[in-house]
Amino acid sequence: MKRIGKAIIEFLLTFVLALVVTSIVSVLWNLIVHGQGTVDWATSFRFGIVLGILLPWMNARNRKKH
Repeated sequence: MKRIGKAIIEFLLTFVLALVVTSIVSVLWNLIVHGQGTVDWATSFRFGIVLGILLPWMNARNRKKH
């Protein structure tokens, strides 16, 4: 049960961080290229979910090896 809670917290932290960073990059890209400060929320959520799953999983695998 303790591992599941830790995994959920790692997922949430990674998801939020990836969501924020991707949103900022999206706004900056759209400002520079299109002259509009819009966020591509679909891409931001996709990156957040994918990285939220992959990074904690890879960290857990590395911890098991050592």
